[in-house]
Amino acid sequence: MGELDGKVAVITGAGSGMARASARVFVREGAKVLGADVSGREKETAQELGGAFVPFHADVSQEADVEAMFAAALEAFGKVDAVLNVAGIGGHGKMADVTTAEFDRIMSVNLLGVMLGTKHAIRTMVPIGGGVILNWASTGGMNGSRTPVGIYCASKAGVISFTKQAAIEYGTKGIRANAICPGLTVTELSGGREAIEKFPALVEGAPMRRAGEPEEVAELASFLASDRAPFITGAVLAIDGGLTATTP
Repeated sequence: MGELDGKVAVITGAGSGMARASARVFVREGAKVLGADVSGREKETAQELGGAFVPFHADVSQEADVEAMFAAALEAFGKVDAVLNVAGIGGHGKMADVTTAEFDRIMSVNLLGVMLGTKHAIRTMVPIGGGVILNWASTGGMNGSRTPVGIYCASKAGVISFTKQAAIEYGTKGIRANAICPGLTVTELSGGREAIEKFPALVEGAPMRRAGEPEEVAELASFLASDRAPFITGAVLAIDGGLTATTP
């Protein structure tokens, strides 16, 4: 028996990276998954995972898409027990050079998209007595970054704060909300393994001296979504090989 037997999850960004890895782990652990993406690659994930995974095309920055996503999950599975708001984008630029267009682009996905996913998760979960919301932040949202990604970091700091507030407001309704904060992880967004290997300085600051794997983050998500983590809410969990434990 898997730790998620009988659970239904909605996962955004499920065409790639940590979201796709999470879909794999959740299906392995017995969950049914509706996986959304804006790229079309959610169909590839469906081909890999079979009938336990239902693909859905959605732009998480558009509320109508998010509402439709939850409606599709309810139609397919009858309930939603866990929501993983993973979809996100990157962006570079020093603070003195950032444009309002770039600010809006990043915030619309990384913060507004998480807000909408959380809002409609709550509305879906309260009538059934609760559920689990896992919002993807970043170690950059906890501490900032030496690289010029300030607006990205600000968006992820917003995710952390928003997630804590959701945990506070809806704890008595049976909803647990936690922020997962990956460090450098081998995904398309980070440039993949080859890009990371070309710049060893990217991992030298972490005690484990390596980047994380998407599946490692997915395993954390599976535990948090399971009945083995009933008292964990409002938490900000770094999964970064010890990076945030070091002195800058």
